[in-house]
Amino acid sequence: MFINRQQAGSLLAEKVQQVIDQDGQYDKSKMIVLGLPRGGVPVALELALNLNVPLNVITSKKIGAPEQPELAIGAVTSDGVVVVDVQLKEYLGVSDSYLEKERGYLANKTKKMEQSWRESAGLPKDLNLKDMQAIVVDDGVATGMTALAAARSLKEQGVQKSIFATPVISTRAYQMLQKEYDQLIALDIPEDFHAVGQFYIDFSQTADSEVINALTLGHSLEDIRIAH
Repeated sequence: MFINRQQAGSLLAEKVQQVIDQDGQYDKSKMIVLGLPRGGVPVALELALNLNVPLNVITSKKIGAPEQPELAIGAVTSDGVVVVDVQLKEYLGVSDSYLEKERGYLANKTKKMEQSWRESAGLPKDLNLKDMQAIVVDDGVATGMTALAAARSLKEQGVQKSIFATPVISTRAYQMLQKEYDQLIALDIPEDFHAVGQFYIDFSQTADSEVINALTLGHSLEDIRIAH
């Protein structure tokens, strides 16, 4: 059980640092931490501060099932990368036209959100990840759809090496995402997993202002790296 996202991020940062030190193939001048908004950003900030590498966001939104918006049948990123749980889609009888409509709507929505957050934090609207080493962070993973979409987006953008890091993840999502990232780091992989919130004492919603404040700090870390 984690107290809040900050404490979970601090614990996760220690483990990520150990993995990076042991691996020996990471170059901090090429590294970037990418939070999955909104809840993943406070966790990601702890990693960015601990590793002293810049923070940014990669926005991925789940595609909810018709009549069951909380049930993720897929996800789409701000650059239009879409993933679908084909087995669940067929089981629920979800149409291709529904998925295409949701893909277009969510890609546009996430793009605007992402650019607004970055602009408010003084960061460039767009992010160039080519040849970077990216650490994608979320506060917890149930289905893994948003993290899967992020992984596919990173590959399309030419990322050199990718890590996915989270305090807690379901076994099903862990097995799926292991194939998508170069490394997957988690503090807890419980068999009894119903929702991410069950593993936090404080799982209050992350506000836009918190995302912007975290990215503003991330901007200062980028300035420090450039100076060195």
